[in-house]
Amino acid sequence: MAKNPLHTPFCEMFGIEYPIIAFTHCKDVVVAVTNAGGFSVLGEAMHTPDEIAADLKWIRDRIGTKPFGVDLVLPASVPPAGGLDELKSKIPQGHRDYADMIHKKYDVPEPKGKEALHQWGGLNQQMARAQLEVLLEERVPLLASGLGNPAFILDAAHARGIKVFGLVGKTRQAKREIEAGVDGIIAQGFDAAGHTGEMGTFSIVPEVVSIAQGKPVIAAGGVTTGRHLAAALCLGAAGVWTGTLWLASRESDVDMIIKERLIASTAEDTDFSKSISGMTMRVLKCPWTTEWKKPEAPAPLPAPYQMLLSSPYIQGANDNRRGDLMTEAAGQGVSFVTAMKPARQIVMDVVDEALTTFENLTGDD
Repeated sequence: MAKNPLHTPFCEMFGIEYPIIAFTHCKDVVVAVTNAGGFSVLGEAMHTPDEIAADLKWIRDRIGTKPFGVDLVLPASVPPAGGLDELKSKIPQGHRDYADMIHKKYDVPEPKGKEALHQWGGLNQQMARAQLEVLLEERVPLLASGLGNPAFILDAAHARGIKVFGLVGKTRQAKREIEAGVDGIIAQGFDAAGHTGEMGTFSIVPEVVSIAQGKPVIAAGGVTTGRHLAAALCLGAAGVWTGTLWLASRESDVDMIIKERLIASTAEDTDFSKSISGMTMRVLKCPWTTEWKKPEAPAPLPAPYQMLLSSPYIQGANDNRRGDLMTEAAGQGVSFVTAMKPARQIVMDVVDEALTTFENLTGDD
């Protein structure tokens, strides 16, 4: 090949070796992928400002000056402020009753500790802003907005040398953010884990690339192999956003019950549902999502109210390690997660397969 197809504008932007972004909630995965030549984005929406600051210091102590990013949720549709009691009081009784029915039917245990959701930045704009202030103060190289348009933070971020990327599930969302001045777009397809829209990855990525005005577009949704990486680059993407790929890695702090289930799962073992957070979200099937699909189920509430409703179920299942109840965000590429490997090996496997794919296409030896 005349040039290295894996050296993309995203690599140039951050001075990294491989255009592979690992989205993870685990600090150890961030360190391993970053030190292997990739790029990592740590999901911090569930952490308090003090916890975020501590996490950033921990990571920097282990990667030095290498770049990395942080993902927060910035939904404009949530209340400006408001305590938990006030928010919970707005949940209709019919929804409470349906949730109680699920808890009784499946003998869902109570959470053992304080629910992590209670510090989620998506509960209100005040909490999200407090998290953002830490990232601005710490001058994190990349801020990724997992939910919500980050236009309001662009000036403050750019003044501190922080790049801002928006994660979108619709081309019109990408257009608004590009016009606002974001530095790049993560175009996420229906295949993806977690919150995602209804366009397929192979549809949304080239659409966004066509309007990106030269800004890097990162392909997200179902990406778990080197062939996916090669395909994304052929669509015009400057890299890939991967999440499910790291959940079963050796460094991941995901419960072993979930790791084993991920390894055994296929795309058919995932559900696309609003029942967890009130927004479309892909997760491993579980009794909660199954029950909310039934005709008699009430329509899921908007965020953050549905998330408040589902939180006791999710944390009760996790805290008590009830494998029959537990779930995890998982994309349709989960079929290719077949073993617990070190994160460095996962990076190298993806790179090697992508290069082999390109060589096979071009006939190079």
